This record gives sequence, structure tokens and C-alpha cells, in this order.
Amino acid sequence: MQSFPSLGNTIRPLQRRDLEIVQQLESLPDDSHDRAGLSYKSDWLSLVRLSSWLPNPLRHLAKPYVRAYVSEYNGEILGFICVSPTNGSRSTWQIDRVAIAPHSQIEAQIQPSHIGTQLIRYCLESCWEARTWLLKVDIQHKDAIALYRQNGFQPLAQLTNWEISAEVLQDLAQHQPDLPNLLPVSNADAGLLYQLDTAAMPPQIRQVYDLSINDFRTGSFEKLVGYTAKILQQVQEVSGYVYEPQRKAAIGYFSLALSRPQGKRQQPEQKVSHYCQLTVHPAYTWLYPELTSQVAQIVTKQSSEQSETNYSLLVSSADYQPEREAYLEQIQAQRQSHGLLMARSVWHKIRETKLVLDGLQLSRMLSGLQPNQKPVPGRIDAHPPNYPSQPEELP
Repeated sequence: MQSFPSLGNTIRPLQRRDLEIVQQLESLPDDSHDRAGLSYKSDWLSLVRLSSWLPNPLRHLAKPYVRAYVSEYNGEILGFICVSPTNGSRSTWQIDRVAIAPHSQIEAQIQPSHIGTQLIRYCLESCWEARTWLLKVDIQHKDAIALYRQNGFQPLAQLTNWEISAEVLQDLAQHQPDLPNLLPVSNADAGLLYQLDTAAMPPQIRQVYDLSINDFRTGSFEKLVGYTAKILQQVQEVSGYVYEPQRKAAIGYFSLALSRPQGKRQQPEQKVSHYCQLTVHPAYTWLYPELTSQVAQIVTKQSSEQSETNYSLLVSSADYQPEREAYLEQIQAQRQSHGLLMARSVWHKIRETKLVLDGLQLSRMLSGLQPNQKPVPGRIDAHPPNYPSQPEELP
């Protein structure tokens, strides 16, 4: 990796005293040219989530395992980066967020792109477990894409974020889905979900994520941490999968994150957005209407119980899922944003440890030594005198 000119600033882990400034950088408007990343669920970020990024002894036991670093120049925070692994083996890491201070807060001799480059390269060099890095960036953020390309990231796939309105969800909920083998998700189903996820991804994307069966299991501590985080964020998770008994495989899966409005009652101008992760086997694309109707029934039922009127469902799709995008266009879902999935590989150079004697270069020194006199021949042609030619006989 080529060296980059030093700016005199310091890259260090996030500390508690940095939370207020980082929260201000996180709340920059989406049209800011200094914001180098866009998360699909950025509205859920809060001071509680930022606090989870702080170093602590039990942080490696939780998922996601997050590392956050800040760029400090003369005691002032100019930017921060947040990264986390995408699998249990930590062979693949993703850049969750890169945020840089506005131009007005940065000195003239420092360019914002240089700050972002230093933050990214610091993570590439410090996370030794990572063999592959990936990120998701909005296609409208040209400066962010240029920053990532400058640091070796290449696009893998195009992503589209869709929004299904409340009216469409109510119409879909009227249809009774034909899902006789819809089962809840548990750790015993990790192998089925792993096979489904493997079949739903192209080989190149599958290789980047590098998932295993253990990535679809959840430990007791992870469940406790996840349950606490969902309570603080006022999010309820509902998941299920469709089982095919003939093939003994899972052919469809959904994970629904139901958001609740802030406060006891929903304000008229407050909009509640629910998020759904949907995975369908490529050979069973007829499941898209059935699973969507099932999700619509769950969302509509909770919204009626919470007296919510202004709500919607957010779904993502990729360019290698043409059937899903065709179905979303058919039900008149609205495109909200387009993004890119970008990735790069990292090969950490391991320095070879040489012996101390090799560093002294003794072989070169000894080869230069020359004798002062001619050496004595080592070959003896005759026996020394008084040495009997025949051995003595014993008496």
C-alpha cells in the first residue's frame, strides 16, 4: 500500500468525551458534500448506539462488534469512521460510516478527502483479521464514491431501496398467503438458512460475505444484548422461514423490524418506517407475493393496535434479483434511493523475522578475511619415522 502524506493529525479510538461531537457529525444533512457514507437505517442512530462503539472488555462478545476511530487535529475532531465485521470469523469487515466535518471547520491546508483517506487506510492496516472490506454508498454521493475508489474499492452490485405505502400494505394484507410450512426461526434452523442464503447470492457476492452456519446462530449473550438494544430503540423483530419438505430445505425467509413511534401517541406529522429483510430461493420466485402479503398482515395488525396512520415498509433489492424488482414495480412501490455495494481485498504483508547473526552479516565479513601466510598443506604423503609398518605380534 503506497504511503500517504501525513497531515499532522492523529487517528485514535473513539472516547467518551467525543460522543457529543460525533453525534453532531452524524446528524449532518444528507446533501452535505463532506459526508462520505449513507446508512439505510440512519434514523435509528442515537447517543445510546454511539456509546456502544466505545472500547470495553465485553465488546467482542456482542454483535455487531463495532470499532470507531476519530481524526483529531490540534484537539479538534475533524471526522470519524465506524467499521464492523460481517461474519463470525471476522474475515470480512464493512465500513458502516465515514463522516467528515464541514469545510468551514477545517483549516485551509487540510482537504476533507485526505481526512477520509487516512481514516480508511488506518482501518485497513489495523484490522488484521480482515481479508475483504465492503461498504454501501448512495449513488448520488459522487465525492464518497470517488473517495472509496481512490482507496481501492470497486463496485460489485447495485442496490435499490423501496418504500411500500400504507395503502398498498392494506391492499396486500387482504390476500391470504399460501404458506402452509411457515415456521419460526431458531438456532436449530441455522443450517437451512445458511443453504438458502448461499443459493440466493451469486458466487462473487457470496465469496465477499464469507458466511458460515455459525453466523446464523445467536448466543445467549447476543440475544440479551440484542433484546436490550431493541427496547431502547423501540424496535420489535419478527422473523420466519418457509420449509420445503420434499427438498428438506428452506426456500424463503423474512426478518421484519417493527418500529414504534416516539412517545405514547403518534404525532400526525410523524412517520413510522418498518424495515424488512427478504430472502427467496431463485427457483421459488413465486414466494415474493406470498411472503409480502404475510409481512403486510403483520405490519397492518400492529399499526391498527398502535393507532398508526402514517407508516410504510422499507425493502431493499439488488440488480441480481430481477424478479423482486419486477414485483415491487408491479405493486407500485416507490424507489427511494439507489446505492452501490463496493468491496476490496487486503493482503497484509507479514515481515519475516531474521536471526540476529544474519543481521551482523558474518558471512560477508569472513569471506573478506585473507591469511597472512601460505597455509600448510593438509595432505601427508609418507608415514612418520619410527612408525612400524606391521603391527606388533602379541606374545
